[in-house]
Amino acid sequence: MGTKPKSILLLVLSICLMGIINMAIAWEDGEDKLINPSKLKPFVDDLVDMPTVRGYDVVSGLPISKRLRIGMFAKKWKFHRDMPATTVFAYGTSWQTASLPGPTIEALHGVQTDVTWENHLPAEHILPWDPTIPTAIPRTHEGVPTVVHLHGAIDEPQSDGNSLAWFTNGFNQTGPTWSRRTYRYHNHQHPGNLWYHDHAMGLTRVNILAGLIGAYIVRHHEIEDPLGLPSGSEFDRPLIVFDRSFRTDGSIYMNSTGNNPNIHPQWQPEYFGDAIIVNGKAWPRMTVRRRKYRFRIINASNARFFKFFFTNGLDFVHVGSDSAYDERPVRLKNILLAPSEIADLVVDFSMSRTNHAILANDAPYPYPSGDPVNVANSKVMKFVIKNEHELDTSRVPEKLIKYPTEELSAASQTRYIAMFEYTTPSDEPTHLFLNAKPYDAPATETPKPGTTEIWNIINLTEDNHPLHIHLGLFTVIDQTEMVDLDEFKTCMEKVNDAVKCEIEKHARGKKLEVVKHEKGWKNVYKMQPGFVTKILVRFRFIHSNESYPFDATADPGYVYHCHILDHEDNAMMRPLKLIN
Repeated sequence: MGTKPKSILLLVLSICLMGIINMAIAWEDGEDKLINPSKLKPFVDDLVDMPTVRGYDVVSGLPISKRLRIGMFAKKWKFHRDMPATTVFAYGTSWQTASLPGPTIEALHGVQTDVTWENHLPAEHILPWDPTIPTAIPRTHEGVPTVVHLHGAIDEPQSDGNSLAWFTNGFNQTGPTWSRRTYRYHNHQHPGNLWYHDHAMGLTRVNILAGLIGAYIVRHHEIEDPLGLPSGSEFDRPLIVFDRSFRTDGSIYMNSTGNNPNIHPQWQPEYFGDAIIVNGKAWPRMTVRRRKYRFRIINASNARFFKFFFTNGLDFVHVGSDSAYDERPVRLKNILLAPSEIADLVVDFSMSRTNHAILANDAPYPYPSGDPVNVANSKVMKFVIKNEHELDTSRVPEKLIKYPTEELSAASQTRYIAMFEYTTPSDEPTHLFLNAKPYDAPATETPKPGTTEIWNIINLTEDNHPLHIHLGLFTVIDQTEMVDLDEFKTCMEKVNDAVKCEIEKHARGKKLEVVKHEKGWKNVYKMQPGFVTKILVRFRFIHSNESYPFDATADPGYVYHCHILDHEDNAMMRPLKLIN
């Protein structure tokens, strides 16, 4: 009896304290109450091990092709210990196993994986979207259109996830280029890192923001095992990194009003969130042993660039970029990753002088001339390092994988790709184009299978645009600053012809060195503002020089686009149609 008043007092104090905390973590943004991420305690949630799904079966000791069914589901997901659960869209083999990111699909070189992607999403989206940009809209205005692109895959057009090949729940409604329920991934390409994500026209940014992402790894044991790199699920880990903002009820926050609401009611040129998420947890922690680990880091943000570094000075050893291995490992103190880029890194925690290491970020946003990082988005995750040293039999070899090279003289075609941004008189962006053409204009990039081309990417904007080419891989030759850029830009706005606008006269400024770890084969590259970036694009396998075992000229073709998703959706994407 004597303890009751004390208990009541403690209860009242607890309620008051929770109220103070809730007020402290809440921001007001118009009618939205947003969580202030700087008030959320970092490093309180353990890094999540994403489910793994094998893309092959083994019969009598031999791997054989396998068919998977992977669905898209609406479910609740807990991003942080002190936040309410969040409604997300997630991939999984069932609603119960669906996760954010989705399951990591492990495929084998030369063994086909078939995936039936199934849409189980509700009739309405959980995020605002803008019908005034080119958008997949079902004729009944019900259902969430989705389509899956396997980023980095070398496969037939019908399985590439064309933006107009979308479908709604139960395939009730489909887009104009939809042709099949089951996608065929041949896995004939070189070993490396890919990722799958939504690619629906005009909805890519909101569907990915909702959670439709996952990792895909092509393994080739005969080639990779002798390298001796860290292996096994404990020491070889995909890390999918992205940013989000949240309301106090836990829901994902995305602006509902555009920067030009009279033109586009909802679209804004870039989405940035201050909570940094790794494998579905905000600023997680991971306990590691004093040995080498391999991290396959995927930047799955809409628009945020990351410049990763360790606060205690640990090095990264870079072994692969996007889907391909480096020829030789490269030691780095920091690494810049644009949206959709992948860095394959080895970190040796036995070299740490401290018992923890914080993976941090200091890339401005928008990149490169935007705001500096703040207390929330400058942190990524924490590694808690055990004290005991141990025998580590893994290694980083002096040589990794060398792919056949190609001379510029072998190129069958030279193309010029100009990046344009259009604005209002008050300098607010309205849309972006490649070569001043909308997506539905006839294809102008029409390479032949088996050939190599030179593409000169001319960035006439103030942003760094990560350009992604479907199917083709490329190496970066050089980056040259434009002189008298305004004069060249004025000419391009009139005639849209780089040769007639005397590109050679203007592309004679300073040159930027291609950094050593990005000199290999890539499928995404950061296009510097005010520069011409020359790339050599190969439309055949890089490991064998062989042509494709499928008809790459079939409909609906491929695309290339800026991988800042807000730009891609409006409408910085063009068709890429291979021809015979």
